[in-house]
Amino acid sequence: LYASMTPAKEVGGDFYDFLLIDEDHLAVLIADVSDKGVPAALFMMSTKILLNYRAQQGGSPSEILYSVNDQICKNNSEMFVTVWLGILDLNTGVMTCSNAGHEYPFIRGKDGAFRELKDKHGIVLGAMESVRYKDYEIRMMPGDAVFVYTDGVPEANNADGEFYGMERMEIALNHIADRDPEGILQGIKEAVNSFTGEAKS
Repeated sequence: LYASMTPAKEVGGDFYDFLLIDEDHLAVLIADVSDKGVPAALFMMSTKILLNYRAQQGGSPSEILYSVNDQICKNNSEMFVTVWLGILDLNTGVMTCSNAGHEYPFIRGKDGAFRELKDKHGIVLGAMESVRYKDYEIRMMPGDAVFVYTDGVPEANNADGEFYGMERMEIALNHIADRDPEGILQGIKEAVNSFTGEAKS
């Protein structure tokens, strides 16, 4: 497991977390609040606490997202948050996942290549109450990996205003696919920085 976060301009609303729900289940989540600045950071912290607390109570990712979404909506916030949540069974290698409007994950399988997994998206958290989310499974084998990210990576721009994009990200991922998690994230950061140059993305 490895993660990093680099705000583009100011205090951001992106966040991630790993937590052991019990001895056999590890939850992994990544999220992106719709706004920037201090209000987004505060909304991010409250959402992170809600997700963490609800995950510790058990249930599938879709059930957790359903519950947290209703709590966020009750506060009548003008912001929303995208979330990808996976719960890994450490005994079987099966990761049960649910996606609330977040970016598609990339999966490294037995051939060692990363491929985009176009999972079923639900509605972002905070948009409307009583939204039902769907679970899906990723069967993890030794050597497999999941790469999740926020839109700050594909939407990083260079001095000409061109986006880094999904295609460049996938090429960069597969150029460094044999690295460990820390090496993969460092490699992506270097690739994005090389593309953006001196641009204030």
